[in-house]
Amino acid sequence: MVNERPGVYSSYTVTESRYSQSAVSAAAVAAQASSGEVGKEYTITSIETAKTTFGEDTNIVKLIDILFANGISEVKAVPVLEASAENYGAAFDILAQDEDVKAIVCDSTDADVHAQLKEAILSADMRAEHKIGIVESTGEVAAIISAAEALNCERMVMVAPSALDTNGEEATAGTLASAVCGALLCENDPAVPLNGAVLHSVGGVTAKYNDGDINLLVRGGVTPCEYSGGNTCAIRGITTRSKNGEVADKTWREITTTMIVDDVILTVKNALHNNFSRVKNTAQTRGAIRTRVIIELEKKVASEIIESYGNVSVNADEDDPTVCNVSFDFTVVHGINQICLTAYITV
Repeated sequence: MVNERPGVYSSYTVTESRYSQSAVSAAAVAAQASSGEVGKEYTITSIETAKTTFGEDTNIVKLIDILFANGISEVKAVPVLEASAENYGAAFDILAQDEDVKAIVCDSTDADVHAQLKEAILSADMRAEHKIGIVESTGEVAAIISAAEALNCERMVMVAPSALDTNGEEATAGTLASAVCGALLCENDPAVPLNGAVLHSVGGVTAKYNDGDINLLVRGGVTPCEYSGGNTCAIRGITTRSKNGEVADKTWREITTTMIVDDVILTVKNALHNNFSRVKNTAQTRGAIRTRVIIELEKKVASEIIESYGNVSVNADEDDPTVCNVSFDFTVVHGINQICLTAYITV
């Protein structure tokens, strides 16, 4: 059976005798608080401000503290004063409309709340404001996989198991998700895999997975974490998108695929917006647009974010002369999950 756990693997054959970081994006959180205005988004840049705004010992403050510990410098937060799927959903909708937010976490392990976050994420995607949601699940491996399969979305990440705090006690729900959020957003290169990323201010995890469990979790769309060598680490960064309809599909398995797509599209979009906001739809302008797109894609190739690109096309729309259609294709770079070492030994 193929082992899905990242690592360096080896085998050998004996033949007959003949004598080898700070955050670049804003994170967002919706969680329970004892104070703060319902329906208001707060920008938090210090833990002292978080405590004053939301209450000293509240879930939202604890998750903000974890985000800060993992490199996030600015957190957008909406308090949930009464826990219900509807109230979480309203908070998610507010956060998803913030174009600066790249990832959203929460303090709930409830499937209905997770579904509300998925809906908000997909609504933002329809507005071309691409984000990811990171949630946490606990319990038996089969139940966690079932929860991930219910989401089945390349923009939703489910981490497991739950976390322990630095005192060895079970941490607030969403702690591990917040730490993973920081690890993802603080990586400047979207193509670098999450494998082995250290999750700071997390004292451990509530369950130890064996290789069989990890194989099942990865294939089921779950990002497993573990405590090893004195650190809590993400084993592998996986999205919940494990199926296309009812058929198993690995296309969107790695979270890096989603991160690369978002990075490339946003880069090209910003370059065109900054350079061609007041121009004429002429052959000369379209040629300049094509050149700019190629320049940006060449940068991504040089940075090893994409392998290649092609078919860059810029044309005036046949039905609307004020519309310029730009299209291109590209191939994402994949991280190394395993190094398989084979030795041929002569004795």
